[in-house]
Amino acid sequence: MAERWYYCLKHQRAEQGRQCWFRDRMGPYPDQTTAERALDIVKARNVSEDAKDRSWRDGDN
Repeated sequence: MAERWYYCLKHQRAEQGRQCWFRDRMGPYPDQTTAERALDIVKARNVSEDAKDRSWRDGDN
């Protein structure tokens, strides 16, 4: 099985395998392209969850 991909926050790049300390990496991701998009994926998830939180707080569920 091939090594999974991670996004390293310290080096700000996608890296294959567990090269950096766990607190400095996000993932694993299935491939390099997805790992390179890690920050965009997180931002999109945060926007979605924030909208759910507002809806719940405001009683719009």
